[in-house]
Amino acid sequence: MIELLSRIFIKDRENTNSPSVRSAYGVLCGLTGIFFNVLLTVGKLIAGSMSGSIAITADALNNLSDAGSSVVTLAAFKLAEKRPDDGHPFGHGRIEYISGLIVSMIILVMGFELGKSSIEKIISPEAVEFSFVAIGVLATSILVKLYMALYNRKIGKKISSSAMKATSIDSLSDCIATSAALVAMFVGKFFSINIDAYAGLLVACFIFYVGIRSCIDTVTPLLGQAPDKEFVEGIHSIVMSYDGVVGIHDLIVHDYGPGRRMVSLHVEVPESNDIAVSHDLIDNIERRLSSELHCQAIIHMDPIVTDNEHLNNVKAAVIEKISEYNNTLSIHDFRMVTGPTHTNLIFDVVVPHNCKLSDNDVDAAIKEIISTIDGDTYFAVIQIDRPYC
Repeated sequence: MIELLSRIFIKDRENTNSPSVRSAYGVLCGLTGIFFNVLLTVGKLIAGSMSGSIAITADALNNLSDAGSSVVTLAAFKLAEKRPDDGHPFGHGRIEYISGLIVSMIILVMGFELGKSSIEKIISPEAVEFSFVAIGVLATSILVKLYMALYNRKIGKKISSSAMKATSIDSLSDCIATSAALVAMFVGKFFSINIDAYAGLLVACFIFYVGIRSCIDTVTPLLGQAPDKEFVEGIHSIVMSYDGVVGIHDLIVHDYGPGRRMVSLHVEVPESNDIAVSHDLIDNIERRLSSELHCQAIIHMDPIVTDNEHLNNVKAAVIEKISEYNNTLSIHDFRMVTGPTHTNLIFDVVVPHNCKLSDNDVDAAIKEIISTIDGDTYFAVIQIDRPYC
């Protein structure tokens, strides 16, 4: 149904990097979620009152909160579509992450409330009436929620939306909660064992766990997570495909919400090239990155010496020595300044975040290594860098 509705109401629906297309998908899924959840709430309230089941009644309230979550998601996608303004020059795309966090918090609250109600029913148990109407409502709810989980997951992947993924997880947890209520009703009917409250408590623990996982998934991009490996590889592939590009470093991806990424990087070009030619090359790369990866690219041009055999030999020796010391380290921006008594080797050292060595340890060790290279009196002038991708 979602696929059919998207074909009818969403123009250019394959351009998922467009904020307007993303918003259209979000609104469509939000309205669909509100419709289904309101119907399920009414049906489960009727089934819960007929059977006296705390699990079913709690599940009905959970669906009502899901309708509220769909409203939050819908509003978030509309707000995220707003154009940049003076107060928010990078747009409002991160509202989508915030909405995912709100949905996650709603999941946690419902898990807590369901657990509280279940404990009260364990202390003061009440009989659960077997009802074919309730069975039908619960079975229908499982199918509907499974469908909602699948389409939210599919759309969430399609538009890379953490909010939609959180909604998908919420729908899947509802499937499990409703299944537990259904099993409890059958156990009570055929084995005369009232496990309704215990089933509710078990489901509450699961929902709480799902809520925590969902919170982590939505908070991570707000804190500044590393970009996708595929996106970084795409940047490297495009930049290094140009003749006249020697290397790339200091790549940083700034995420201001889905479809709103800014990329900054340094591109090494031969110093011997005409500066106007290299500048034109950099402009072409920026335009291509923007067109193909849908990001705003800012490139700093680093001219480096490539035709000096002595410098290249010394650089190769430095790389070999550093690799022998620690093969996780890398260097860039290598320069050599020769004086009457010694030669300065100036370069940046990239130290990965998982390296247990301190910056001072790395600096001291490399300076010691450089002093052992034969051929001249070498001194290292080092800048410690950290990778952002």
